[in-house]
Amino acid sequence: MMAVDPKTDFPELVNETHAIWEQNGSWWDSNMGEGNKWHRLLIAPATERLLAIQGGEHVLDLACGNGQFARRLASMGARVLACDFSGSLVECARLRTSEHADRIDYRVIDLASEEQLAAIGTAQFDAAVCNMAMMDMASITPLLLAVNRALRPEGRFIFSVPHPCFNTNGTTLLAERDDYASDDPPRFGVRVSRYRNLVPQKAIAIAGQPQPHYYFHRPLQALLTACFAAGFALDGLEEPTFDHPAGDFAVRWQNCVEIPPILVFRLRVTA
Repeated sequence: MMAVDPKTDFPELVNETHAIWEQNGSWWDSNMGEGNKWHRLLIAPATERLLAIQGGEHVLDLACGNGQFARRLASMGARVLACDFSGSLVECARLRTSEHADRIDYRVIDLASEEQLAAIGTAQFDAAVCNMAMMDMASITPLLLAVNRALRPEGRFIFSVPHPCFNTNGTTLLAERDDYASDDPPRFGVRVSRYRNLVPQKAIAIAGQPQPHYYFHRPLQALLTACFAAGFALDGLEEPTFDHPAGDFAVRWQNCVEIPPILVFRLRVTA
C-alpha cells in the first residue's frame, strides 16, 4: 500500500469528487466547447511547446474532459488514448469527435483507482498530458505512478495547474489606483495570505455550473515531491501570462500581466 501525504492525496474525497463531475459534465462541455480564452491563450500554447508532438506518436490524454485537446493532438498526427473518470464527459467527447476519430480511443477510467489505471498498460506511450485537471483530483499519487509505467523510456509527461504560488484559495486579486496621480494607470497584483497548509475547498470555476467542485491546491513541495517519488525528473517549465492588460479597472487575471496564473510542467521518466 502506497503512503498517503496529507498535503497531496485526499482519498476520502474521491467518491464525492467523482459524483460532482458527473453532475457537471454535460454543462461543462456546452460551456467549454473547443476551449475558452484561458486554454487558447495560456494553456494550449505552453503545453504544445513543451510537448513538441511528432506525427505518429502515441499520446495519453489524462482527464480529457470533452476531448478538445485530444482532438487537437489527433489533428497534429498523434494517436491518442483519452480518458476521464466522468462518463458524461467521455460521452460528450465522443459526440464532438468527427474528424480524426480513428486516431482517438476514448475510455472511462478513474485516475484515482490503481485497478482501473492498470488498463493503461506499460511502456505504451511516447508522451502523456494532463491539462488543468490535477487540481481537481482528490488523489494524484496513483496517477503519477501509472503514468510513469505507461511511458516508454525517456517519455515525457506535461501537466498544467493553477500556479501554486499565485492562483489558489489562499490568494486574492488586488487593484489599486493613486487618486493624486491621475496619469498613472491602475496597478494589479496578488496578495498571498496562505500557501503551505491549504485545505481542499469547493468553488465555482464558471458562473452557472450546476455544482461547485473541489480544488486541491498543492504547494510546490508536495506536488514535485510526489512527481519525483513516482520516478520523474523535471526538465521543462513555463509560467504563461496574458500578454496585454484588458484596459479596464476590472479585478481579473487578464489585467495581471506580470503574474502567471498557470504553471505548466514537463517531466521525464528516470526510473
